[in-house]
Amino acid sequence: MLMYVVRRLLQAVPVVIGTTFLIYFMVFAMPGDPILAMFGDKTPNQATYDALAAQYHLDQPFLVQYGLYMKDLFSGNLGTTFSGQSVGEVLARTFPVTLKLAAMAIALEFSLAVILGLFAGLRKGKLFDNVTLVIGLVMLSVPIFVLGFLAQYFVAIKWGWASPTVGSDTSIANMWLPAVVLALSLFTTSMRLMRGTVIDTRSRDFVRTAYAKGLPGRRVIPVHVLRNSLIPVVTNSAANFGVLMVGATVTEGIFNVPGVGNTLYQAIIRGEGPTVVSFVTVMVLAYVVINILVDLLYAVLDPRIRYA
Repeated sequence: MLMYVVRRLLQAVPVVIGTTFLIYFMVFAMPGDPILAMFGDKTPNQATYDALAAQYHLDQPFLVQYGLYMKDLFSGNLGTTFSGQSVGEVLARTFPVTLKLAAMAIALEFSLAVILGLFAGLRKGKLFDNVTLVIGLVMLSVPIFVLGFLAQYFVAIKWGWASPTVGSDTSIANMWLPAVVLALSLFTTSMRLMRGTVIDTRSRDFVRTAYAKGLPGRRVIPVHVLRNSLIPVVTNSAANFGVLMVGATVTEGIFNVPGVGNTLYQAIIRGEGPTVVSFVTVMVLAYVVINILVDLLYAVLDPRIRYA
């Protein structure tokens, strides 16, 4: 087991390096001048321009800029934003907010997917199955920004059940609405995976054998059917969690959530290469760790899976 984890971590090294290189190149290739963007409508004098370019290594070729950034990264320095803040401090302030929002959304998404998918699979072709199919298709078809604006208008503004924006209050009670929006936009795929796997598992020999031995449904369904049907749902939910960790940019923008998505979007607009690359690097590392934990969880869900 330990060697498997070590091997997966070593495989992540070229992934992280390749990701940082591609992201840094795309930021470098973006049109516009980040220094001029810092001053807005004003134009800095040449001395100020040259000083800022030298400070952020913008006067160097791309490979030199990337090499200097990677040198700082391996020494634990994530860089400095154009406003003079440490990228590490910005990340420490925004990452917990996005982590909380992502965890709430995935908990809701996973619960909806497992419960609805299980009952839909057990009632294949019946009314409940058809209704969940229609609901899932509607949620899958509605763009996230439309769903977010509808929830904000009706739930928050018209009915007053929630705060229309999050702002500085990032408590769970104030962030449940954007979490619900994210969960509704993501649960359909996991629900259909759960339904299909439940239908397939119920036809397996070990399930029929369990029923033939006289075990009741309340024992067979949770122990044999549900447990063996969770693997694809866990995989899909873990992938969704990784996506949300990078930042649910649209949802965070609609509800003014001070998380990674908002900060990353502003950094891209300003052309802050170190900020964008540092954020993405940390998110890639988090994504890799999540996938390793999910792989290890497979062995818990399915006794047939072992890592030598």
